[in-house]
Amino acid sequence: MIAAFSITPVGAGEDVGEYVAEAVRVVRASGLPNRTDAMFTSVEGEWDEVMDVVKRAVEAVEARCGRVSLVLKADIRPGVTDGLTKKVETVERYLSER
Repeated sequence: MIAAFSITPVGAGEDVGEYVAEAVRVVRASGLPNRTDAMFTSVEGEWDEVMDVVKRAVEAVEARCGRVSLVLKADIRPGVTDGLTKKVETVERYLSER
């Protein structure tokens, strides 16, 4: 499964990078494959381990600001591994054909 999620501290003002970094630290320390971009962090693994990482990332931000907003999108596809890389490679292959 791949979960893409965004955690936003509520009431922390416009500059939230410091809070978001707390969530990303949790994801990176998990050892699961992950990727962070300007809008979302994606993490890949089994359901329980991914949801545990998302929960701990929320808790890390919540501990600093008291209220968070979570946006979560999941691709649940048993048996697929390395989806974070393979999905992008497929799109890039199609782009290079034209």
